Formats: sequence, C-alpha cells, structure tokens
Amino acid sequence: MNGELKKVLITVKAYPNPSKTYEETVCVAGIDIDTGKWMRLYPVPYRDLDEDKKFSKYTIIQVHTGKPRGDSRPESHKIDVDSIKTLEHFDTKDKWERRKKIVLPAADKSMCEILRKCEAENKSLGMFKPKNIDFVWEKAVPKKEETIKACYAQLGFFNKQKKEIEDLPICFRYKFSCHDEPGCPGHDYPIIDWEIGQAYRDWRRNYKTQDLLLDKIKERWLTRICSPKNDVYFFVGNQNRFRNNFMILGVFYPPLV
Repeated sequence: MNGELKKVLITVKAYPNPSKTYEETVCVAGIDIDTGKWMRLYPVPYRDLDEDKKFSKYTIIQVHTGKPRGDSRPESHKIDVDSIKTLEHFDTKDKWERRKKIVLPAADKSMCEILRKCEAENKSLGMFKPKNIDFVWEKAVPKKEETIKACYAQLGFFNKQKKEIEDLPICFRYKFSCHDEPGCPGHDYPIIDWEIGQAYRDWRRNYKTQDLLLDKIKERWLTRICSPKNDVYFFVGNQNRFRNNFMILGVFYPPLV
C-alpha cells in the first residue's frame, strides 16, 4: 500500500475489540497535523505492533493511509501498519498548551451539532464541550463467544499468541447536555476509551468489593477528569453500520487558565 503520507496527532485509543474479520483491533483517531481534520485509523492491531511502532495518546505518528472499502465515512482511513513511525509526544506542560493548539480548533459547537452534521454530511468524529455531566454504569452486553474464540484461534494459527483481551462486564456511560445548545434534549453515551477499561482491570485487585472499585472509577472519570477546574471536552465517534450510534472515545480536559 502506497497511499498518502500523513502526520496525525493521536487523541483516541479505544479498548481492543476482537473481530472475525480484522482479528483483534483498536479504533484509533486523531487530527491531521496539516489540515486540522479528524482522521479515523482502522484497523490497528495494536498489541501486535512492534514496540517501536506502539504509540500513546497525544503522540504524532507518520503513516501511509488510503480510503477503505465498505466505509464511506469521510474521516475513515485504512493504514499501512508497517509504515507507522512515532515522531513526537506532546506532554501536559504549560497547561497542555501544545495539545490545545492542535485539538481545540477542531472542536464542534455541540453534540447536537455533530448529530446534525452526521445527517447532512456523514460526519462521524468530533469533539464538543458538555455540561451537567453525570457518570453511570450498567451491566454490559457480552460479546458473542464464538466471535472471540474465532479471533484468537486465527491469531494462534498465524503464531500471534497472546492472552485474550477481557470482555468487560461493565459498561460505563456519560450523561450530559450540550454547553452551547439551548434546545439540547440531553445525551447518554457509552465510554469505550482504552484507559477506563484498563483501569477496571488493573484497579480491581486493590479493592475488596465491586462497589468500591466502581466508586473509585467514578471518582476518577467524573470528579477529577470532569472537575470544574478543567476545560472539559468529549471526543465522540459513531459506528460504521449504525451511524446514529455515537460513543465517547475519550475526554480532553486541560486545566483552566
């Protein structure tokens, strides 16, 4: 794959997803450094990448991209995994100033506006400022066992042995309304950020009960991340097959100046 060479600031890494078609992949998204436009890079077999190709959020990567078949969303790009190069990581110094210069210009007016653009122009990625934020959870709908088994059996056939990613039993959600949308009816979306899934897996060994663990996660993702001291934005994206089904892909929360 030759494709177009792009430099992308990564802002989103979703929890790994086993798939019969793509094996185990991670939905990755970010902002094109040259154009300021959103890009979805999929599929990314993140746990199979060579160590020098693995990247954290807010890293600029260089990669060859092309338009995928079967996905007409304008932000979606197929990538040449072997072409990935990690260039530079933006830290949180100076109150996230380097990150803000690239991320904030890409913000939309509201989630309601993103939904309108989804209908009118097939928009599928964006970010916006929420208000009246609440954090809740519910029992997750388990993935089909045959899909998981087929994925890892295929990986084993190609000698990519690794432990099955855990299907999380809990679905975390943000409820909110839009900051700059007087007629906003309110929204309720699941969170699929890798960090919250990893927190659930890692932190549970430190808490005696499920309730204590869930309270700790809420304290982190609501009280601390969505603190009034932070300038909070949500990253969102939809599903290819169900364009109106949006999810929270992550939170951008630089401290207020």
